[in-house]
Amino acid sequence: MAHAYRATVLWRRGDQIFTDRQYSRGHLWRFDEGVEVPASSSPFVVPRHSVAAAVDPEEAFIASLSSCHMLFFLDFASRAGFRIDSYEDAAAGEMGKDGQGRLMVAKVTLNPRIVFSGDKRPSDSDIAALHHKSHEECFIANSVKTEIVTAVVPAQFA
Repeated sequence: MAHAYRATVLWRRGDQIFTDRQYSRGHLWRFDEGVEVPASSSPFVVPRHSVAAAVDPEEAFIASLSSCHMLFFLDFASRAGFRIDSYEDAAAGEMGKDGQGRLMVAKVTLNPRIVFSGDKRPSDSDIAALHHKSHEECFIANSVKTEIVTAVVPAQFA
C-alpha cells in the first residue's frame, strides 16, 4: 500500500526587501484538485510578520492528528453498528522540548465530543476501545513522536 501524497507550498517575496527579515510569513498551501489554504508561521513564533487568520504548521499538525483519529473512529464505530450523529474535537497541542532541547509539539490532547443515536448504544468501555484502536491505526499518529492523549468523554445520545 504505497501511496504518494503531495502538497505545494508557495511563498513569494513580492516587493519586500527580505534581507531585513521583515517579510511576511504568509504563504499558500495547495492540495489535490486545487484546494488552497492560506498559511503562515504562528503568531506565537513570529509575532509581527505572521498572518493570524491563516493556518500555521502547528495548527495543521494538530488538525491532521485529530482528523486521522476521527476518520478511523467513525469507521470502527460504523463497523460495530454504532450510529454517530456528530463528532467534534477541540484538539489542543502543547509545545515542549525533545531530548536534545529542540522545540517540538510535545503533546496533543484530543477532546472528542461524540453524539450517538439509534438502538445500539456504546458503553464507556466500547468508546474507550474504539479510541484506542483508532489511535493504534492512525497513520499520522504512527508517524510522529508526539505524545497523543485522548480525553474519553462519556457517550452522549441524541
